Amino acid sequence: MIDVNCLPLQGEGGLMELLKALTDPRKPRGVRHPVATIVAIAVCAALSGARSFCAIAEWAQGLSHEALKQLGSKRRTAPSEPTIRRVLQRLDADRLDGEIGQWIAQRHPLAGRAVAVDGKTLRGGHDSGQAAPHLLSAILHHEGVVVGQIAVEEKTNEIPKLPQLLGPLPLKGAVVTADALHTQQETARYLVEDKKADYLFIVKDNQPTLRQDIADLHLKSFPPSALHHR
Repeated sequence: MIDVNCLPLQGEGGLMELLKALTDPRKPRGVRHPVATIVAIAVCAALSGARSFCAIAEWAQGLSHEALKQLGSKRRTAPSEPTIRRVLQRLDADRLDGEIGQWIAQRHPLAGRAVAVDGKTLRGGHDSGQAAPHLLSAILHHEGVVVGQIAVEEKTNEIPKLPQLLGPLPLKGAVVTADALHTQQETARYLVEDKKADYLFIVKDNQPTLRQDIADLHLKSFPPSALHHR
């Protein structure tokens, strides 16, 4: 988990500054909690380990009046679970996810941390007759927090999307891990030279020559510099 107390909330570059541009999907009449407050609560709760709408609401109930004020609330009570759920379900989740992920990465030092690049196909996340969406994500290993996400279109694959995914992230000193698909010379060069990061790749049958080199040299692992300069 990330300590939300170490992240800026108010002022320039703070979370509330980022969220102030959000458009409220609700009709103005009867709104008790600003959309920015609800999203800020959800973000902080998720970074603290909450993984459901109920867990977010429970986390919010434990906030002091002063903490609620820091999150933009003008009330002494936190929003309820139905309110949190309805608002979050009506927002542009992909856009919000990308913006908040980059905000977290920019303010949470990644040097010395492991960042996993992982691709997943969202079964059931599409209309009948359409291909299931495939997403490539950057995830902090220890915290399990997504700091970047990008769609992979049908006519391409994950390999050329990796630089687009990692481009906005400050990866200097971080270790990027990925599956065997990304064990590519250009990907290694990009991470080392452009992003100033280290990497840990898996070698399988998609790299038969490299795998044979490892076997011939009786190595349990292959030096990163060797892959990079091959």
